[in-house]
Amino acid sequence: MSAAVDIIQIVVTIMGLGAAAQVLADRLRIPSVVFLILAGVIVGPEGLGLVTPAIFGNALQAIVGLSVAIIVFEGAFHLRIDRIRSAQRETLRLITFGAFGSLVGTALVVHYILGVPWDVAFLIGALLIATGPTVITPIMNVVPVRERVASTLETEGVVNDVTAAILAIVMFEYVVRGSHGLPTLVREFAVRFGLGILVGTTVAGVLWYVLRYGRQAVENAPQNARLMVLVSSLTMYGIAEVLGAAFGASEAGIAAVATGGFLLGNADIPYRDTIQQFKGDVSILVIAFVFITLASLLSLRDFLELGVAGIIAVIAIAAIIRPAVVLISTVGDRLTVPERLFISALGPRGIIPASVATLFALELQSTNPTAATTLIGTVFLVIFVTVVFEGGLARHIAQTLDVIPMRALIVGGGRVGRELAERLERRGEEVVIIESDQQVVEELRRAGHTVHNGDGTEQQVLEKAGIENAKIVALATRDDDVNLLVGQLARNTYDAETAVARVNEPSNLDAFEDIDIEAISTSMSVAWSMDNVIERPGISQWMRELDRDGDVQEVEVTSKEHAGKTVSELTDELPEGCHLALISRDEANRLPEPDDQIEMGDHLTFIGRREAVRDAIAYCTT
Repeated sequence: MSAAVDIIQIVVTIMGLGAAAQVLADRLRIPSVVFLILAGVIVGPEGLGLVTPAIFGNALQAIVGLSVAIIVFEGAFHLRIDRIRSAQRETLRLITFGAFGSLVGTALVVHYILGVPWDVAFLIGALLIATGPTVITPIMNVVPVRERVASTLETEGVVNDVTAAILAIVMFEYVVRGSHGLPTLVREFAVRFGLGILVGTTVAGVLWYVLRYGRQAVENAPQNARLMVLVSSLTMYGIAEVLGAAFGASEAGIAAVATGGFLLGNADIPYRDTIQQFKGDVSILVIAFVFITLASLLSLRDFLELGVAGIIAVIAIAAIIRPAVVLISTVGDRLTVPERLFISALGPRGIIPASVATLFALELQSTNPTAATTLIGTVFLVIFVTVVFEGGLARHIAQTLDVIPMRALIVGGGRVGRELAERLERRGEEVVIIESDQQVVEELRRAGHTVHNGDGTEQQVLEKAGIENAKIVALATRDDDVNLLVGQLARNTYDAETAVARVNEPSNLDAFEDIDIEAISTSMSVAWSMDNVIERPGISQWMRELDRDGDVQEVEVTSKEHAGKTVSELTDELPEGCHLALISRDEANRLPEPDDQIEMGDHLTFIGRREAVRDAIAYCTT
C-alpha cells in the first residue's frame, strides 16, 4: 500500500511540475523542454530524491513506449501533406541525405573527440538524428517565419523522430546482441519500417471508416471520436510491437503510430477540431511526465565524466555538423540563404533521443557501464544545450537573419477573405487566414492557403497566427461586431500598421473610423464598381485586365540613394513596363511632374506589369 501511495504522490508531483513548466514556458516564450528537464533534475537523485529508477520498476520501458507513441502520433496528426508539398525538394533531401549526413557526422565527432568505439558512436549518431516536433513546434509558435521554413523544420522533426527511433533500435542490437553486417542492419531497419507502415495504415483505415460512417449510431459522437483516436494510437503501437516481437523486429510501433497519425491527420474525418484539441492536451501531459521522469534519472557524474571533450563534441555537432548537412541539403531556389542559415541554426533534440537513450542506458548499465554513461551524458547534454541556446535564441536568430516576414493577416476565410488572400499572395505577400469553420479551413488549405483554425477574437489565436509581426490586418467576416473587436486589438494592442475592415452595415462605418480602422462598406463598394461599369466602362475594363497581368503598388521611399532625385531621373531608372503614377506626401496626393523632387518618406504609387512593379519597389527601398 505504501508503494502505491508513493507512486501516486510522485505522479501528482510530476504532473504539477509539468503544468508549471508549460505555463512558465508560455509566459517566457521558451520551449517547455528546458523547464521540464530542470524540474526532472530537481526531483531526481541529484536534487530532492523524489524520483529514482527503482520507483517504476520494470514497467518504465512500457510506460515510456506508450507515451512516445502518443507523442509521435500527435505530431504526425498535425503534419499536413500540403505543407510537405510547399517544401518538397528541400524536405526530401533533409530527411534522407541530411539524416544520413547527421548520422555519419555525429558518429565521427563522438568517436574521435570522446574516444568511444564505432558501434556506440553510431548508436549516439542515430539517436541525435531526431530534432522532433515536441521542441520544434513550440519554437515555430513564437517565431513566425515563412510557411515554407516552418513546414521544412516540422516535417523534418516528425519524419526524423521515426527514422532515429528505428535506426537506433537496430544499432542497439548491433552493440548488445552482436548483429553483424550492413545487409543485416538494412534488412532489420526495412522490416521494422515496413511492418509499422502496414499496421498503421490498417488501423487508420478502420478508424476512418468508423468515424465517417458509424458516427450517427453513436451517442455523444464528438467525445467518443476523441477517445477512439486516442485508443487507436495505442492500438497501432501495441499491435506493431506484438507482431514485431513475433517476427524478431521489435520497436516497429513508432513507425506504426507515425504512419497512422499522418494518414488520419490528412483524411476527411469529422470532429477534427475537438480531436486536435484533445490530442494536444493529452500530449502535453504525456510529454511533461516522460521528460521529467527521464531527466530525474540523470546523474551529474554522467556529465562530469564527459569533461571538456563533451562540450567540444556538442559544439561540433550543433555548430558544424548541423549547418553543414542543412546547407548542402537545401541547395536550390526555394529557400533564401538567410532561411537556410536559420534552419541550420535550429536543430534542438527532443523526446525520442531522451527516452530511447535512457532505456538503452538502463539496459547497458550492467554489461557496459562506460558505454551507458557516455550514451546518456552525450545525448542529454546535446538536448539541453541545443534546446536552451537554439530554442531560447531562435527569435533573435530569426530577427538577425531577417527571416521573419511582415505578414498580412486576414480574419475570416469566406469569399471576401479568400479573394483578398489570393490577390495579396499574387503580389508576394506572406498571407495567413484565421477561420473558425473547420470545413472552410480544409477548403482553404486544399487551395494552398496558410490557415489557422480558431476564433479571431481570441488573443491567443491572433498571436499564434503572427499578428505581432503583421503589417496588415484585414477583417473580412460577416459580423461587424467581430470585425470591430479584432480591429481594436490590432490597433491598440498590437499596433498594426494597417487595419482595414469589411463593414456589412453602413451605419457602423463611424464606429470603425473612430478607432482609425479603414472601413470598406460592402454595399458602397459594390455600388461603386457597378457605377464604374456604367459611367466609366473603359477604366473598369482596364482595371480588370490590369488585375490579371499587371499591378498597382504603393511604396515608401526608404533609400537615401534615391531621395533627392527628380521624377525625371527616377523614371529613367525604372524597369521597362513600370510607370510612376502618384506621389503622396503629408497626406496630400499629386500627379508627378518631371521636375518634382523625391523626398525620404514619400509614398510612390507604381503601375505596370507585375514583375516590373516589384522590381521598382525593391529599387526604391534598397
